[in-house]
Amino acid sequence: MTPTRLYLSNDTSSRAAGADKLADAWRDRSEIQLIHTSSRGAFFLEPMVERDTAGGREAWFNVLPNDLPRIVAGVGGTKVAEIPYLQQQTRFTFANFGITEPLALDEYQSRGGFKGLAAAQSLSPDAIVDVLRLSGLRGRGGAAFPVWKKWQVAQQTESEQKYVVANADEGDAGTYSDRMMMEGDPFRLIEGMMICARAIGATRGYLYCRYEYPAAARAMQFAIQKAREADLFDCDDYPFDLEVVTGAGSYVCGEETALLESLEGRRGVVLAKPPYPAVSGLYGKPTIVSNVLTFATLPNILANGGAWHASLGTEGSRGTMALQIGGRVKQPGLVEVPFGLTLRDVLDRFGGGMAPGARLKAVQVGGPLGSLFPESQLDIPICYDAFAGAGAILGHGGIVVYDDDTSMVDLARHFMAFTADESCGKCTPCRVGSVRGREILERIQMGQGDLEKIEWFEEIGHGTQPHGFFSRLETSPSSHHDHFDSLATCPDPSQ
Repeated sequence: MTPTRLYLSNDTSSRAAGADKLADAWRDRSEIQLIHTSSRGAFFLEPMVERDTAGGREAWFNVLPNDLPRIVAGVGGTKVAEIPYLQQQTRFTFANFGITEPLALDEYQSRGGFKGLAAAQSLSPDAIVDVLRLSGLRGRGGAAFPVWKKWQVAQQTESEQKYVVANADEGDAGTYSDRMMMEGDPFRLIEGMMICARAIGATRGYLYCRYEYPAAARAMQFAIQKAREADLFDCDDYPFDLEVVTGAGSYVCGEETALLESLEGRRGVVLAKPPYPAVSGLYGKPTIVSNVLTFATLPNILANGGAWHASLGTEGSRGTMALQIGGRVKQPGLVEVPFGLTLRDVLDRFGGGMAPGARLKAVQVGGPLGSLFPESQLDIPICYDAFAGAGAILGHGGIVVYDDDTSMVDLARHFMAFTADESCGKCTPCRVGSVRGREILERIQMGQGDLEKIEWFEEIGHGTQPHGFFSRLETSPSSHHDHFDSLATCPDPSQ
């Protein structure tokens, strides 16, 4: 009898949810052939098992080892195409997820892989930059700088050596899309870096991977080796090579100049700009440093054209955004949608609302230095300009939902302590201000809060992170004391 092909995610989050237990329990079952794929990103349904049917893939959710007989029999499955969480998304960058084996080069190519690179090879470097200009692509790492401008500067800077560096030092709380891309579709990242290298004239690339991502680093190393064996780096007589470098666990190395310092073997410290890396970066040579998802977006743009990408999203934020939803929601997971949906819509439609028994208190976007929104401000469109207008940052798209059991004083103290611990120490406002901010919040926790301390804290927030977590607290004066749990009237614990 021909074994039934079953598909199971090998993503780190899926494995943490129980996929490894299924794989171990079913390893020697002769009636099935288990294929390890990337994850669909619907982590609230994991472990999820799929199988082929005449009408397309069917899936079983939150599977246990003893569910195998009914899966083989095809009983109780749901059409993958009819899962609302997936059906309502617009997946281009993550189009292969849940479908392909991540390290199967032939599968990647069969689904359009390297068509973007082929298109780039048919264009001059100037024409590639023009495609990026038309696309409106902005960096997905948080700074949202127009990609074509960086490329043009690096392209026009004369140098015998140039570099392309992927920033995979994904350290913000609630973010994991970079890790998923490296584990789930590594050849897409490689293709994007090769497109950039061709545009600026680089022959060497580095992937700076977060220390806490060993599985992602291994996947990328394996994919790079397969690309070498297939002579993909030598295509069109244009030499290029790529290497994975593991970071040392420093949060500040997510900033590009600190990352480059670390890549050169020095302590990760933020450097003043100019010069910018596009002019003088790694080893003093022109260097493009971009986020993983920025590179992963490029193959579709080159394959489909800049106008295609510009047709998605909003006027100032073109294309799609990978949002990572976590915290006290029913449906945590990865979502890819065009820019422009409101934060409320995303949480209701994809997050499924609050977890049972929980009431929303605040939504954090953009990591520990990001933005905090009360319920009254959730109708903000998810795009760079709307967030900037509200004094907030979208960051890398991490969304963490807090319920009414959360103490905002404790939360603020936690993130200020994080800032103090992770500061590289070079700049006085950050080095000293984060410590003073933590001390003020600790006094408030002890019942020694007053309005003067709140004002001090706001001043520190302006000096250390003018568009981030702490300055957001004053953008909604009506809810100011709600955010701080009425800290100004907090009783002295000695009384």
